Amino acid sequence: MPTLLEVLRLSTSFLAQRGSESARLDAELVTAHSLGLRRLDLYLQFDRPLREEELEPMRALLRRRAAGEPVAYLVGEREFYGRPFLVTPAVLIPRPDTETLVEAALAWARVRAADGGGLRIADVGTGSGCIGITMAAELPGASVVVSDVSPEALEVARHNIDRTRVGERVETVQGDWTTPLARHAPFDMLLSNPPYVTTAEVAELATDVRNYEPHQALDAGDDGLHAYRALLSHMATLLRSPAYVAVEVDPRRADQVAQLLGAALPGWDVRSRADLTGRPRVIEALSST
Repeated sequence: MPTLLEVLRLSTSFLAQRGSESARLDAELVTAHSLGLRRLDLYLQFDRPLREEELEPMRALLRRRAAGEPVAYLVGEREFYGRPFLVTPAVLIPRPDTETLVEAALAWARVRAADGGGLRIADVGTGSGCIGITMAAELPGASVVVSDVSPEALEVARHNIDRTRVGERVETVQGDWTTPLARHAPFDMLLSNPPYVTTAEVAELATDVRNYEPHQALDAGDDGLHAYRALLSHMATLLRSPAYVAVEVDPRRADQVAQLLGAALPGWDVRSRADLTGRPRVIEALSST
């Protein structure tokens, strides 16, 4: 019987030959999931022999990964801001770039109240719920409404709300952009990671994104700005004063989004926030009063 270490080496080689840029990590995540272990546990069990009945489910997942299916969908979760979130093909996979938005929003909120006491927060186009749920978990005094047009996405978000144990403070609503939020207004904060890939660019995305992640959450029309226009069209009527707005952006279109935000919220202080690579990743707007 092959040992766990031997299987990891073979799996890493298999995935690398088929184009994985993170073959070792992918192999470890798939192996740990198949065996019901934490990734750390693999290093403590390198000499463990693996039986055929343990290997076959692992091989099936490795074949799917080799075909391009994202690891997060294979194992059913992705970590975001230190917490595991359920993900399915109904939602985008949370990415570290989006933590930039959360950090910016938390900084504003904590100036208002250390625990977010009394704040009402909206997360528009929530997908997995990673933004709104993280805000609720980090700010135990805040209440959050998360919205999405997709009922399948909201089902995933509800699972994550339960998993994170913030259900008493997070409400889900279905509808397009800000439409379902009117009856829950006003809000102190409005956050969103909307689609921002142009229709032409969707075809150029990496295979694991293009073929597996939901295009509804990616495609933002010919100029990559359609979602922002829809999001901003009635935003001002939903906000208290003072208030805070933050949206994730494609760095190439950060200036255009900043202009749209400035036009929608005249007189507000519009700023750009860089991600860990130094590129503009979030446009935020703060009311002056």
